[in-house]
Amino acid sequence: MDQDFSSEKNILFNFFNQVYPITETDFEPLAKVMKKKKIKKGEILLNLGQIETKTSLVLKGFIHQYVIIEDNLFTIDFSLAGMSFNNFTSYMENSPSNQIQEAITDSEILYFEKEDIEKLLLKNHLFSYIYTKLFEQVHLEREKRSLLLQHKNASKKYELFLDTITKSKVFLEQVPQKLIANYLGITPETYSRVKKEYLKKR
Repeated sequence: MDQDFSSEKNILFNFFNQVYPITETDFEPLAKVMKKKKIKKGEILLNLGQIETKTSLVLKGFIHQYVIIEDNLFTIDFSLAGMSFNNFTSYMENSPSNQIQEAITDSEILYFEKEDIEKLLLKNHLFSYIYTKLFEQVHLEREKRSLLLQHKNASKKYELFLDTITKSKVFLEQVPQKLIANYLGITPETYSRVKKEYLKKR
């Protein structure tokens, strides 16, 4: 195994280890089925109508997940280095995707194919526990965002974004402001205004 891949294994090991402490022996069956892919800026990982068959972890770069409704783009999520992603509905129902996954920068991902995950879920109790906990984290974040979007007041949306979305600080550092505005369901101009107002209070 070359040094680069060993480094990638370590990233995935640490990702799983944040959920539950595992040993290198525990990790070996997982490492054997993971795959790596390099993606160019602007490349589409999952397009409308395709079926999601993977669960992925970003090694480097920035993956934007969004939908197009009546020619308007609506952000679902961002995935930066160390974050996982997939289209859960398409993945679970084996149905055509209604969302797009696009690389905003040159990126690298590790991923597991669905068939490999299902084998691990049947045979490996520790992986089953970790996998369940990871999906709980993802859906907790999405539920928090759903509640955030119910507010009409843009200032309240921004405050809730900072207070309840675990990844908000990372997003502020690495995601363009216009995409964060879209994630919050407000215009870039409104986002800029409420951000300035928030900072003045501090």
